[in-house]
Amino acid sequence: MANSSYSFMIVCLSLIMSGGYTVLSAADWPGGGSTRFYDFKVHTMTVKKLCNSKEIVAVNNKYPGPVVYAQQGDRIIVKVTNESPHNVTIHWHGVRQILSCWFDGPSYITQCPIQPGQSFTYEFTLVRQKGTFFWHAHVSWLRGTVYGAIVVYPKAGVPYPFKHPYEEHIVILGEYWLQDVVQLEQQVLASGAPSPPSNAYTINGHPGPNYNCSANDVYRLNVVPGKTYLLRLINAGVNMENFFAIANHKLTIVEADAEYTKPFTTDRVMLGPGQTMMVLVTADQPIGKYSMAVGPYMSAHGVSFQNNSAIAYFQYAGVVPNSISLPAKLPNFNDNLAVKTVMDGLRSLNASNVPKEIDANLFVTIGINVNKCRSKTPKQSCHGLNNGTMAASMNNISFIMPTVSILEAYYKGIEGFFTDDFPGAPLRFYDFVNGAPNNAPNDTNSVNGTRTKVLEYGSRVQIIMQDTGTVTTENHPIHLHGYSFYVVGYGTGNYDPKTAKLNLVDPPYMNTIGVPVGGWAAIRFVADNPGVWFMHCHFDVHQSWGLATVLIVKNGKGHLQTLPHPPADLPRC
Repeated sequence: MANSSYSFMIVCLSLIMSGGYTVLSAADWPGGGSTRFYDFKVHTMTVKKLCNSKEIVAVNNKYPGPVVYAQQGDRIIVKVTNESPHNVTIHWHGVRQILSCWFDGPSYITQCPIQPGQSFTYEFTLVRQKGTFFWHAHVSWLRGTVYGAIVVYPKAGVPYPFKHPYEEHIVILGEYWLQDVVQLEQQVLASGAPSPPSNAYTINGHPGPNYNCSANDVYRLNVVPGKTYLLRLINAGVNMENFFAIANHKLTIVEADAEYTKPFTTDRVMLGPGQTMMVLVTADQPIGKYSMAVGPYMSAHGVSFQNNSAIAYFQYAGVVPNSISLPAKLPNFNDNLAVKTVMDGLRSLNASNVPKEIDANLFVTIGINVNKCRSKTPKQSCHGLNNGTMAASMNNISFIMPTVSILEAYYKGIEGFFTDDFPGAPLRFYDFVNGAPNNAPNDTNSVNGTRTKVLEYGSRVQIIMQDTGTVTTENHPIHLHGYSFYVVGYGTGNYDPKTAKLNLVDPPYMNTIGVPVGGWAAIRFVADNPGVWFMHCHFDVHQSWGLATVLIVKNGKGHLQTLPHPPADLPRC
């Protein structure tokens, strides 16, 4: 555990008692929680991978970064000091940030970045949350290397709703580039072109033997025959969704996005960037070395991607040294049915309190755009399809990052940095999947703007997310900050309320949903957490292109429904 120093703990306690932190009184929160302190130093370090040495940005000299361990109801305080040459923020992915929106972390949404040489202390309580989460940088594409797991255990004396495993292990899926990821994003945006594929997939930072110079750069999970293991799977990848499988072993899903599910057994799973999953695996095969494989799921057409699998070893005690590993069988890269089969199997463990009546009904189209080239140097900056520039949008609006934090502008009433006119439905309805204007000379341009949608406190919200065929249909992992939501339905084709089948009994409760390729997903939640919340595609290239919007949830009544004042050390732009 990466606990901070004793002196830092004393400083934090002194600040809390002196009013330096804006927090609710202890009586306002569930009892039994402790306060856990962490000290994150963000800096550069040198790693050797794929026959090359390069500098990456990391935390506490670790790649992946340190694990944040906690228990349901705990208070978490993390001092982040930026010793890197880049702006930095940290997002606590999946943490609902009840009345702590200031500490959510997306740059220019809830805070200005932490500039080099500066620090900022994040503080939040894990209110009624337990399970597998992760933290990552939320500025530029730094989360390519700046990420780590968050493990939140149930309260003392509360068992798992399944047989306690022999051991638990964190398995983080990632992507690795030989190129500097900050420069990579700048290059992609400057050229107007799609992003080049990563040089390797990784498992806990290791690419494995399928890549150059990586025969020994491999993660090993040593197991005892007959024992059952809990794997906390996290996809921290940047621009790719991934299949995961272990040769000759079944995976039993017991949690998705930090919420228990009814046990569901499968040969493989698919995780999009931002998604987490807990699976049980029993070492019930003959003693040997079995491959754990991570490979691509690519649902879009005409997109280049890394098609080489990362390999780790699920290695039995007593195996002969240097034995050959048995290969894992992954689905084909475009196997949409394999993805649907797993999603079909996800059900909440218990009957859910799904909103039945809806106050705010949003219909949001999701897609890729090709904007007309308007550059004075088209040979340098118009390398997108049809000599245009690539973009992405929700309801045909590409989100433009402001130059100050939207939360700060909203809270202080500063005008000119965002508008509240994000439409609750597209301006025009048509056959989104099959009739989209995806060929020149049809207009595929999107409108630019920093548009937000305002929701009343306590409103029951339904959002229909519709994939479109503009440029290409694609499975999009959409993440909503500040909330988990019930995935009450999904399907292929265009959403039709007359024929859509919704599960209002035990739908999965998630924070990141893969909107199916050429299809739709319906989510529901109650807007009971005031603040400014980012909703975006978790492919970083799509987020950079503008596939995002912001939901502003107003304050309710009383201090337990009102966002507290900003912290004193909130970074300035």
